[in-house]
Amino acid sequence: MKYWILLFSLVVFSTAAEAKWYEAQSDNFVIYADDSEKDVRRFAEMLEQYHASMEFITGRKLDKPSPSNRVTIFAVGSKRDIRKLSGSKSTTIAGFYIPRAGGSKAFVQDIRLKSGYPDFSTVVLLHEYAHHFLISSSRYAMPRWMSEGAAEFFAAATFNRDGSVLIGRPAQHRAGELAYAKDVSIYELLDRNLYEKNKGRKYDSFYGRSWLLYHYLQFEPTRKGQLTAYWKRVVEGETSTDAAQEAFGDLDQLGKDLDRYLKQRRMMTFNLKPDWLTVGEVSIRELSEGEADIMPLRMRSQRGVTREEALELLPDVQKVAKQYPNDPAVLTVLAEAEVDAGNNAAAIAAANAAIALDPKQRNAYVQKGYALFREAIDAEDPDSAYKAAMAPFSALNALENDHPLPLIYYYRSFVARGKEPPEQARHALERAAELAPFDHGLWVNVGAMQAAEGKIALAKESLSPVAANPHGGRTASRAEALIAALQNATEGEPFRARSRPKFKVTQQDGREE
Repeated sequence: MKYWILLFSLVVFSTAAEAKWYEAQSDNFVIYADDSEKDVRRFAEMLEQYHASMEFITGRKLDKPSPSNRVTIFAVGSKRDIRKLSGSKSTTIAGFYIPRAGGSKAFVQDIRLKSGYPDFSTVVLLHEYAHHFLISSSRYAMPRWMSEGAAEFFAAATFNRDGSVLIGRPAQHRAGELAYAKDVSIYELLDRNLYEKNKGRKYDSFYGRSWLLYHYLQFEPTRKGQLTAYWKRVVEGETSTDAAQEAFGDLDQLGKDLDRYLKQRRMMTFNLKPDWLTVGEVSIRELSEGEADIMPLRMRSQRGVTREEALELLPDVQKVAKQYPNDPAVLTVLAEAEVDAGNNAAAIAAANAAIALDPKQRNAYVQKGYALFREAIDAEDPDSAYKAAMAPFSALNALENDHPLPLIYYYRSFVARGKEPPEQARHALERAAELAPFDHGLWVNVGAMQAAEGKIALAKESLSPVAANPHGGRTASRAEALIAALQNATEGEPFRARSRPKFKVTQQDGREE
């Protein structure tokens, strides 16, 4: 799940002339948009309705995330603005999402909304949040077809003005794919390796067929309970194909049934009434003049920058900060820009100034902690230096008890000194991963730690969902390699791989240290 650069745009509302920047906060989201207050509020309400709909249908109730562990969404502007911010030359990229402990960010186009079946850009956003929700609500990895089929199933949603939500509508955005793209057989759908072996360069119907199978198993009366039985077998260790044969029966017949199902003129849909969905309050505030002026620079910084990009960005941030020396939000952005540029002392000074003006500036504590940890690397007295480096994270922990970064850095304060982390620090790292199940890089670190403790079975359990992620890139490869190395390990005996994964922590902007 490396950075998860995704090709999506977002729900779009009509943009009022000369709209101001607003921040919308809800239980699961923080949204920044240069739009009307009314539309930003409606956007936040819609996303919360979607979250509640997923809880209702799946029966999975998620704990309310700590404030910093919510998904933060920035409405960037046009498709061209998104492409420029992403640094991609692709003409199709319309947004990207970075899931990280204490700092998940989505960068999207201006927000729009239309009645009826949603715009495709909306569908893709909802698809990705479905992944986020499903990963957060279960540590068992779904087979790829099931993961993508479920995300497509939930993403085909409609939000009515009376507060009702339609979930599981026929996936109109996959109609062309199902009609004209290269077909994917039921065997290829169920067997990831077989699919990869036979996959050509042409676009195929994998996503469409995944949606079709998931939708069919959800609503077909004669197949009731089969999807649950199938997943249970997979979780217990059976291959996807073996589990499917046991749960679904004749797979050739299943393929024929799917073809007939696709040709039906009508399909069932969940129509969720407003009183079935529990949705919290949405609060709105207009950003200060300084926050609004620095927002474009903040977005560039938090999308992740190289050292060269940081040095180029810093003078612009410093210029705005000089105009608003008493705005704590602006000073916090300055602290982050200084950290990115490698100016530790300046970052600490900016963070201290922000905290003095507003002790609730959480990111100021984070940036100060980053800078102090860097300074501790070359300190003559490492114990004292790392103790000082933990101070801002401890203050952040007092402010927000379930913020994952203080837990991660507590563990890291021992690893960085070459010391064996005590039991309390090991539990802290595990707790951070529980709070941020979507951060797969963090779970690799947890799995490596557990293996070193001799908890082989637990390490494999921690690593399996990461290894199974088809979009996991190098992180998934690291998990797969570690699982392979653990096959001959003995439960109860500390495991030390020849090339043990180096402890990495990914900062809020996606940069790894």
